[in-house]
Amino acid sequence: MVRSILLLVLLAVPTLAAEPAPAPRRPVHTYSIVARDAETGDLGVAVQSHWFSVGSAVPWAEAGVGAVATQSFVDPSYGKLGLEMMRAGRSAPEALAGLLAADAASQVRQVAMIDAQGRVSAHTGDKCISAAGHSVGDNFSVQANMMEKDTVWPAMARAYREAKGDLAERMLAALEAAEAQGGDIRGKQSAALIVVSGKSTGRPWADRKFDLRVEDHPVPLKELRRLVTLQRAYNLMNEGDLAIERKDTDAALKAYASAEALAPGNAEMVFWHAVSLVNVGKVDEALPLFQKTYKADPRWKELVKRLPRSGLLPEDPKLMNRLLGAVR
Repeated sequence: MVRSILLLVLLAVPTLAAEPAPAPRRPVHTYSIVARDAETGDLGVAVQSHWFSVGSAVPWAEAGVGAVATQSFVDPSYGKLGLEMMRAGRSAPEALAGLLAADAASQVRQVAMIDAQGRVSAHTGDKCISAAGHSVGDNFSVQANMMEKDTVWPAMARAYREAKGDLAERMLAALEAAEAQGGDIRGKQSAALIVVSGKSTGRPWADRKFDLRVEDHPVPLKELRRLVTLQRAYNLMNEGDLAIERKDTDAALKAYASAEALAPGNAEMVFWHAVSLVNVGKVDEALPLFQKTYKADPRWKELVKRLPRSGLLPEDPKLMNRLLGAVR
């Protein structure tokens, strides 16, 4: 079966050569990183550009398969076909070499690929706009084009190697190091970051730990970091919900509290934390949280009234009166 899939993929490559995708007249993407966390196996790609919605074209990733960044005079088919070839058993270097060989415009492409085993390869065409280059390291590659200085990608590699934390945090550090060196000679506009699991569960929605895009912003990396923090908070909320399902109240409350610490002032998190407390019998602890949400927006009271019918709060008039008054 794998050999059959591989044959189909390889047959698609000559098609690319016969009918090459027209190169954009403007290079739309600037600096990026593809990486694999050697401990968890997580795969990721992150990018920043002075171009609208960079996340819609440059970053590609699939759990258990690999990650791709296709930029400069971008050809998105490198993302799709690269993942298909790696899924069919090709290594990242083999997949990239095959696609480059079939591309009549490879001299204006900048592409990096990494597979689930950490094999990595990158290409910077000799007609990419300077300063342009890449640096391949252990389980990662950083690449940039149209930079103000040629110190950008070495700084990215150094920052990634030295950074602590999970894959998202280390990739953010690499992007921020690029910007600290001057970044894109045109400035900045959009950014994106994807992290997927090292092994596929067969549920793509569960395998995507981060899938964030900043389409248009005066400081896209600052906004991307804010979104990564917010995503961490919502991931903790999800952990809390799962703990509730397991009837592990202590773990759930710890996760909810950690989420709120990451995103203070987020009424959504406070509200559902309060609902969960009620459902495990901790009504007194829930009341001040409900009060906090009502102060943020009185319409949360109306939502409380609607939850019993959906089974999310007990059908208990006395309890409902307490929750709506949010008094002890």
